[in-house]
Amino acid sequence: MLVYIRGAGDLASGIALRLFHSGMEVVMSDLPVPTSVRRTVCFSEAIRLGRTQVEDVTAVRADTKEEIMKALQERKIPVVPDPSGEICRSLPPDAEVDAILAKKNLGTAITDAPVVIGVGPGFTAGADCTAVVETKRGHTLGRVIAEGSAIPNTGIPGNIGGYTTERVLRAGCAGTFHSLHAIGDLVTAGEPVAKVGDEVICAKIAGRIRGMLQDGIAVPAGMKLGDVDPRGEAAQYLTVSDKALAVGGGVLEALLRFGGALKK
Repeated sequence: MLVYIRGAGDLASGIALRLFHSGMEVVMSDLPVPTSVRRTVCFSEAIRLGRTQVEDVTAVRADTKEEIMKALQERKIPVVPDPSGEICRSLPPDAEVDAILAKKNLGTAITDAPVVIGVGPGFTAGADCTAVVETKRGHTLGRVIAEGSAIPNTGIPGNIGGYTTERVLRAGCAGTFHSLHAIGDLVTAGEPVAKVGDEVICAKIAGRIRGMLQDGIAVPAGMKLGDVDPRGEAAQYLTVSDKALAVGGGVLEALLRFGGALKK
């Protein structure tokens, strides 16, 4: 089964790992200038660097259909700077997974592929996709929804160590982003960790930087710049998260349930 995943951020990359390790062929797309923050576990870095590795899987940038096919033959994941998905859909894929996590549908249609899976809020199974996979932490995380939608976005990040919104670094104004720390660094509460223009962004809590936007890109006010994990030295930042793997398991189930009979 050839699966096209829209988005190549941390959750999409966890999904890609699950599918790749299950023997499926995976192609991904993202923005020409990706805005992923947990870049050590994001295949979107292949667009910026030409090649990247998440755990034991390698991804490469691909700009044409021919480059996509070459990467697939080499058992790599091609990542295309093509947010519209035009190139990827021309393959054509057996299934499409929208893992942009925009909290709304940005153009995915149930007719895009024989099986279309929506990840998280913004999709309705049977209307704009075949099935939806829940992304909210809790009892229903990773469950496949065959009728209806995922739990609406609350706007509050998941609770880790008693912290929610305090974990997230956001821009207070528009400007050019510059990081003062690298992913993996340990920081203290109140310590400067980044700048947007002349504004200094300080960590609200002590912990380990688990995500940080790539340096030098323009950001609007309110944009997520990174996150601090309060677990400190115990925080894992080089492997995909439990949440990403759980959602990936849900996507794998959905593809087998609704597309298991597909033959290339």
